[in-house]
Amino acid sequence: MNWGKGILFSIFGFIAIIMTMVVISVRMEGIELVTEGYYEKEIAYQEQIDKEQITLDKNRDVISLNSQNQLLILDLPSGAIGMLHLFRPSDASLDQKVVIDGKNQGAIEIPVGNLKSGYWKAQLNWTENGVEFYQEKKIDL
Repeated sequence: MNWGKGILFSIFGFIAIIMTMVVISVRMEGIELVTEGYYEKEIAYQEQIDKEQITLDKNRDVISLNSQNQLLILDLPSGAIGMLHLFRPSDASLDQKVVIDGKNQGAIEIPVGNLKSGYWKAQLNWTENGVEFYQEKKIDL
């Protein structure tokens, strides 16, 4: 074998590897890293930043995970109303929303044992005494 054949085989091998990777990436399904209404949410993002800043100013950690009992614990005061969004970045079909009605006394326990294992984001929007708050916690089940 001479140098010319070796270079030619290397080029054809490289092209075959690249084409295989292109075919695999085109056939992949179920990767949804963008939420519905992405652009509309981006326009209103300053409001979200303000809610997060108010939450940080309160210096309260509202969302916690009890991994032993597989419970998500929300430490909200009585009368707080809101929405908990359990967001799965890799598969939007697994997302869940839980309404927080404000009638509960003490901590609210939400079972997460039935969720598919992996990376999740718990996004909590709530209103307390007319003030809107937002907290997000990354959880790994």
